[in-house]
Amino acid sequence: MKWDEFSDWGKKISEWAQDYHLTVGDKPVRAQTEPGDILNALPAQPPEQPQAIEDIFSDFEDIVMPGITHWQHPRFFAYFNSNASAPSVLAEFLASAIAPQCMLWQTSPAATEMETRMMDWLRQALDLPEGFAGVIQDSASSATLAAVLTMREKALNWQGNHQGLFGQKPLRVYCSAEVHTSVDRAIWVAGIGQDNLVRIPIKGDWRGMDSEALERAIQSDLDSGLQPAGVIMCVGGTGTGATDPIDECLKVAQRYGLYTHVDAAWAGSAMICPEYRHYWPGVDQADSIVFNPHKWLGVQFDCCAHFLKNPDDLVQTLAISPEFLKTHGKDGIINYSEWSVPLGRRFRALKLWFVMRAYGLEGLRERLRNHVNWSVDLHDRLAAESDFQITTQPMWSLWTFRYAPDGHPDLDALNLRLVNAINDDGRIYLTQTRVDGNMTIRFQAGQFETTEDDVRMAYDVITEIARSFS
Repeated sequence: MKWDEFSDWGKKISEWAQDYHLTVGDKPVRAQTEPGDILNALPAQPPEQPQAIEDIFSDFEDIVMPGITHWQHPRFFAYFNSNASAPSVLAEFLASAIAPQCMLWQTSPAATEMETRMMDWLRQALDLPEGFAGVIQDSASSATLAAVLTMREKALNWQGNHQGLFGQKPLRVYCSAEVHTSVDRAIWVAGIGQDNLVRIPIKGDWRGMDSEALERAIQSDLDSGLQPAGVIMCVGGTGTGATDPIDECLKVAQRYGLYTHVDAAWAGSAMICPEYRHYWPGVDQADSIVFNPHKWLGVQFDCCAHFLKNPDDLVQTLAISPEFLKTHGKDGIINYSEWSVPLGRRFRALKLWFVMRAYGLEGLRERLRNHVNWSVDLHDRLAAESDFQITTQPMWSLWTFRYAPDGHPDLDALNLRLVNAINDDGRIYLTQTRVDGNMTIRFQAGQFETTEDDVRMAYDVITEIARSFS
């Protein structure tokens, strides 16, 4: 394919994308293929000769699309949504077309300076103090890894990168059992080890970390000759929306001089609405905070906002500056590759700029509030049914439930059967989790174009399929 053919195909694909988003609600939410269907439809050997774009696109529709689970479906109520609003798609199209590598200021000054400004726009939207600076990471997993590496270096007086962990006191990191598994992986990659990730008991309706138990665990480790390094807190955990008492946990961590990281990957977006900020009191005292605009703000994956009280700690942990990466003759610039694990960086700030301008903060707040209100209404309707149990209360738009008809001998098996039947039905998509060891079904609303009718349909589907088992 040559560039003089690009505009025709660009127009065709734009029209296809528009039609896809306008009609995706008519499709089953989850892919209906069986394992191996797509693999077996793809030739085992690569082509030796060029093939026509017409044929490639035809195969895309015939082979690829049947195996796509539709994350942009308005009744995708599973996981957390990975949204793609129209302005974000356009921005990603432009970023792909110019294809800059944004590792340094000099390799893309516009990308660097827009990232600085967009992160400050988000900081203001969340009402974080002016002292916080931000960087766009690819995902909350990367931001959490960066935070754990910084914890490690600070605890080792900045010697870990040079000396390694051999011969050092075992480092200890503290969190609740409700944090995302990306925390476990960060502990592995950082060399701290799974056995040194200390799980603190939870309590209360928010299923948050017990701050008194946190302090006991830290003191016990000190008494045993271990080295506490940091505390990771969650706001809106993936399973149930679990939220730690941020202010209480921060006070404990600060008494012991520990680095603190707040993982608000999903729920952080909701903090653009002032009425939800009571869920993270004192967050301005944290050392780092992460949330994903690609989860609930309509920004296309991948786009993760990582805020830092003191960016110098992160830069001291991650920066490597060989001569070929230095920018000479320029003062006061930021090279964001020194703020992240990868050297290469995409132009992610562009889609933030498009989305925040196209909707404005108030337009984004309206969507979030609608999702929360519609989800709570569905919760109330299902809670009124005698054969259903609410297992966790709504945290923003996330809550969990069980089908529990009287006398059933195995509710775990029944609810797993129910969630599978719902997803096979195709009208909505839900996922399961465990609450206090029991199998439960998880609901959350967050797709950018979801309507009240879409959420109300979930009630009909859930009750209809559940009662068909009787």
